[in-house]
Amino acid sequence: MDIRYEKLANTLVHHSTKLKPQEKVLIHAIDIPRDMVLCLIRAVRDCNAIPFVQVQDGRVDRECILGAEEIQFETSLEWEMQRMKNMDAYIAIRGSLNVFENSDLPQNDMKKAMKILKPLLDWRVKKTKWCVLRWPSSSMAQQAKMSSEAFEKFYFDACCMDYGRMTEGMSALEKRMKVADRVKITGSGTDLRFSLKGIDAVSCGGTYNIPDGEVFSCPVRDSVEGEITFNADTIYQGVSFSNVFLRFEKGKIVESHSSSNSEKLNEILDSDDGARFIGEFAIAFNPMIREPMQDILFDEKIAGSFHFTPGQAYEEANNGNKSQVHWDMVNIQRPEYGGGEIWFDDELIRKDGEFVPDDLIKLNSGYLLA
Repeated sequence: MDIRYEKLANTLVHHSTKLKPQEKVLIHAIDIPRDMVLCLIRAVRDCNAIPFVQVQDGRVDRECILGAEEIQFETSLEWEMQRMKNMDAYIAIRGSLNVFENSDLPQNDMKKAMKILKPLLDWRVKKTKWCVLRWPSSSMAQQAKMSSEAFEKFYFDACCMDYGRMTEGMSALEKRMKVADRVKITGSGTDLRFSLKGIDAVSCGGTYNIPDGEVFSCPVRDSVEGEITFNADTIYQGVSFSNVFLRFEKGKIVESHSSSNSEKLNEILDSDDGARFIGEFAIAFNPMIREPMQDILFDEKIAGSFHFTPGQAYEEANNGNKSQVHWDMVNIQRPEYGGGEIWFDDELIRKDGEFVPDDLIKLNSGYLLA
């Protein structure tokens, strides 16, 4: 048994979900090694909690969605919701032999599945202790332009880092975001303004996603003005997009294009009324993650980046926007990516990816890796 599997399993059970005796946890495993599932089961039982396991195959999932009738998803929702309501926690590890497996699924099929099954996602997010993470694969190593061995080392280093070192800096940033009103973000192809007034903020240090390292809030729904260009490529619904550009008026995306799959971009943003409004703004600082790899659970934590999210707002930091879409788009502000600044109420918070105020410098990579 790979000792790194055991370390990761213990992080998920003891740090991320903090399982207690007799709590029931659903382990949701998609295309991951059997040994990792075994490690999770053993880690759950070591703290006297009760494991349940669902094993899935990504290729089979694709086939189930393709051309499916509504009754299939409605029936699945019925019994899956009943199971989820009996769980105290949820741990999902999602592998992928091909990250583009769903790229040719008809948009109507994807919309149908996401819309009908959304109550299951909402219950899991709102009612259970949960953590979701990817699993390293040859496909992901290719995306990251790394050898399989080098990528595995990077993966376990990022996932199993000491998240406790983030606590003090995260708390300070969370406090600042909670009281901030006016936010200004500038950079290459970006001049963005919005308000956070009255919206909560949440720090994330390995409790919901692994890897982790961000503090998120949400703009007042109709406050977003200006434009932004995202310099990290993104995959959504199995389709890759590059150089996504969005322009806002009164909170709404009124112009959107990308250098690849621009028509698909607008098709997704037209999914429903809320898809063209923003549901999340987050500042990220995981020092182990430096370069984008078209996997959002990694890319949204890149040191020196922020993400801005068309679609559904989280209940914890809610501006009231509702949508079946939640699409985290990433902008990296380190100098090699063109730099940039983030201002709260005329105070410079971060410049070229480095935090400036004294209470935030413990989130800079130099401190976190010391």
